[in-house]
Amino acid sequence: MSGDRIYPEEPAGPFEAPPLTFEDREGRDIEIRPYPSDAEGEAGEDEFESLVEMYTAFDPADRAQGIPPSRESDVRSWLETILGDDGYNVIAWDGDQVAGHATLVPDGDACELAIFVLQAYQGAGIGTHLMKALLGHGAANGVERVWLTVERWNRAAVGLYKKVGFETSDAESFELEMTAQLASPE
Repeated sequence: MSGDRIYPEEPAGPFEAPPLTFEDREGRDIEIRPYPSDAEGEAGEDEFESLVEMYTAFDPADRAQGIPPSRESDVRSWLETILGDDGYNVIAWDGDQVAGHATLVPDGDACELAIFVLQAYQGAGIGTHLMKALLGHGAANGVERVWLTVERWNRAAVGLYKKVGFETSDAESFELEMTAQLASPE
């Protein structure tokens, strides 16, 4: 399917790669770091457990397309898959609490994007910063094309994706498929 996707001619970005820090609309200092955060590419157990904790606390109403999974054992298996060696991940931290996570999962000649912000942190601008940091991280590592699917009723998410440069490529189904071509990092 990835060969059939249409990508915008105009590139999105460039975006700043993490680590980066900003103050959200609630006055919290949020730090976005790549995962794993150390230079050797080794993830600390604490980082992984903090992610598991965020996803097990996720409100079932905010789950889309079956993700994130609801059972802790399923969350762990899912995270082990998407945090594997091939993809790119960034985490938004409020101190030692995970506020959000975004991932680029390789899919043929592109990467699929997924983003999750914990309910208590939604509406504070974290999703926008998290997405831009992920796209910057991906571009810095050679990612050129990104796609995602979103439920068409999720206006906030669709608006966010459009704001950072995604365009609708397929509106034939229940979900919208959106794509972006990334600008090379400066």
